[in-house]
Amino acid sequence: MDRITAARVFVETVERGSLSAAALRLGLSRAMASRSLAQLEAWAGARLLHRTTRRISLTGAGEQMLPLCRELLAVDDAVSGLVVSADQPQGTVRLSAPAIFAQTRLIAALLEFLQQYPAVNVEMQVSDQAVDLIEDRIDVAVRISNRVDPVLIARRLGWCRSVLCAAPAYLASRALPQSPADLAAHRCLTYSRFGGSHWRLTGPQGMEEVAVSGGFSTNDSLSVLKAALGGAGIAMLPTFVSSDLIASGALVAVLPDYQPETLAIQALYTSRRQMPPAQRLLIDFLARAFADLT
Repeated sequence: MDRITAARVFVETVERGSLSAAALRLGLSRAMASRSLAQLEAWAGARLLHRTTRRISLTGAGEQMLPLCRELLAVDDAVSGLVVSADQPQGTVRLSAPAIFAQTRLIAALLEFLQQYPAVNVEMQVSDQAVDLIEDRIDVAVRISNRVDPVLIARRLGWCRSVLCAAPAYLASRALPQSPADLAAHRCLTYSRFGGSHWRLTGPQGMEEVAVSGGFSTNDSLSVLKAALGGAGIAMLPTFVSSDLIASGALVAVLPDYQPETLAIQALYTSRRQMPPAQRLLIDFLARAFADLT
């Protein structure tokens, strides 16, 4: 027995006062509606309606069954709202991302996504902290790291390459470093979540690790960028934000023959099973949007 259909027939019959009217409203034949109602009564083990040629009224069992059927239909409607076509996704996707990536690349991509899928809502939490997806109810976390919690599923969106750079104002009265060892004589802006006070650079002689300092350290990636643009020192910045600034002359590349560690830009989530269509589409969209980050 299709209990959802039977419940709809019962509720519509009560509300419209007629089995024929209920059948018409639901697009069923009167015979099908009558059969569904009979099956519901068989399931309940009691007669639910008093039926005469003039009117329909609830029995005692029917009065008890009516609110239960309405609750059943409310749950079915709510679940149906979650199971939507992938062509017309709906719902809310909770997203987390680091500040510098959110501000310089991610927001523009999300605006394009929302134009294509206007029934989807995106709630973005901007933080350089590694959030707990389950505790913070995050559907997708975008992280720039080569390390992944083994309990999470990761999909690589692109690569984050970095470069050392500084503002012309900072370099105006200082000699450009010629080797990583020369960084010891410079003010270096350190980001505690990548590199910290020890920078690893791969150059002609292989990987070299140098200790750096400069009076400014932060756990906020955007603050490193702003400090570099303000002439505070040499910073290690992602190429997805620094390339245009170097091309415009706002920043100058330092030690261009030495490459900081390349990190993966990843979308992390907790499970592939029963993933809402909106979440799956967003991950696919971001993978395409950042395919140029190679």
